[in-house]
Amino acid sequence: MMYLSIAVGGAVGACARFGMGSLVGRLLGHGYPFGTLIVNILGSFLMGALIEYMALRWSPSPEVRSLLVTGFLGAFTTFSTFSLDVAVQMQKGAYLAAGGYIAASVVFSIGGLFAGLYLMRMGLS
Repeated sequence: MMYLSIAVGGAVGACARFGMGSLVGRLLGHGYPFGTLIVNILGSFLMGALIEYMALRWSPSPEVRSLLVTGFLGAFTTFSTFSLDVAVQMQKGAYLAAGGYIAASVVFSIGGLFAGLYLMRMGLS
């Protein structure tokens, strides 16, 4: 049952990532990996908010927890795509853009996680 929960969450998360990436690409263009950046920041924020909510207010079954965290958010966030995006930028000779993308991804994704933790603590206390 655990594997099925993760698989279902992963399928939904992967589709959500694709949808978000497509939408952002249409809105902002495909010259810079904004879709991956936004998905990683949003996914990190959601991870922080969800983990804090589960720690403070909700104790889901292990299957539900795995569906949401390992399955959905594991498939929604895209650090393998992030690595490829960096390589593509570097192969194009866009070293400054690649460096900015690396820094923004790390700083804002970790910041998103802490923001999710903080907002859940403030909203639930």
